[in-house]
Amino acid sequence: MRKVLGIAILASALGAVPALAQSTADQTKPQPKPKSTTSAKKPAGQKTAGTTGTLAPADHNFVNEAAIGGMAEVELGNLAKEKASNSDVKSFGERMATDHGKANDELKSWAEQKNVTLPTELDAKHKALRDRLAKLSGEAFDKAYMREMVADHNHDVAAFKRESTSAKDPDLKAWAGKTLPTLEEHQKLAKETNAKVAGMAGTPKKTPPTPKK
Repeated sequence: MRKVLGIAILASALGAVPALAQSTADQTKPQPKPKSTTSAKKPAGQKTAGTTGTLAPADHNFVNEAAIGGMAEVELGNLAKEKASNSDVKSFGERMATDHGKANDELKSWAEQKNVTLPTELDAKHKALRDRLAKLSGEAFDKAYMREMVADHNHDVAAFKRESTSAKDPDLKAWAGKTLPTLEEHQKLAKETNAKVAGMAGTPKKTPPTPKK
């Protein structure tokens, strides 16, 4: 009886060896790494701040020009309020600073909604113009400033008119159309004021007649 019991115990022990070996093998087998829950993919179509978003190239070029041109109008308008000698030129400069300041704020609001980064300073061309006008004063400033304002607004009206009909971005298209009438008023006023200050140039002063003896 003891012999039978001993054989049974031995057989049971021998049967446990393969199971123990399998268990040891399972423990030493490389386990798959758990999937990370922090590397979720960015939703399709999500924009990154500081880019041009999905703007068409033509819209992007227009936005850059409008932003730089708007900043220039404000700076030059403030310069006119300080340095102009003609009251009409001073008044024109004040309106430029006010109207273009408002338009600049509207463009910034649009850009924030679209994740579009706008220029924050003047380009080399407009910096050179500002510096040149800053060295002038009185009648010389009046004439030079108003000539620039006529040229600038001729360009601006054409650009905004084109964008108001052909812009790909509907909100930008609406803003261009909304701003266009104000620019057309500026254009008309710039031409009228320029004609006034240009007419003063070279006008000989009348000398009183010499009294007869």
